[in-house]
Amino acid sequence: MRFTTLSPNLLLAAFLTSLLAGCGSWSNPIERAMDRISPYKADIQQGNAISQDMLARLKPGMTPSQVRFVLGTPLLVDPFRDNRWDYVYRLEKGGKLVEDRRITVVFENDKLKGIKGDVVAAEPAKAEGVKK
Repeated sequence: MRFTTLSPNLLLAAFLTSLLAGCGSWSNPIERAMDRISPYKADIQQGNAISQDMLARLKPGMTPSQVRFVLGTPLLVDPFRDNRWDYVYRLEKGGKLVEDRRITVVFENDKLKGIKGDVVAAEPAKAEGVKK
């Protein structure tokens, strides 16, 4: 059986490789800075932004075109039930959900019957200065 000796260049390459492999575990300031950097996440607004003022303008008995004028075109219209419109609003800022609202407008005989959902119309303001 014959043994060959390793060449000094091969030993030097193995030694340098092992030294360089250990360098990856050091805390490098550039690597720490790169860990804190994240990609930009744009604000995403989807659907119909509906305010309390808009809902307060809705009155029972309004026609679908009047409701559409006040609230805008609904995001979802069920093709099998033409008496229901769904308004959905979703807002994400920086990749995090900030707002998520759903409002359903119900019609009966082409007149506004009611509103269901996360936001309801505000009650009429009480008259000021009136003493009981």
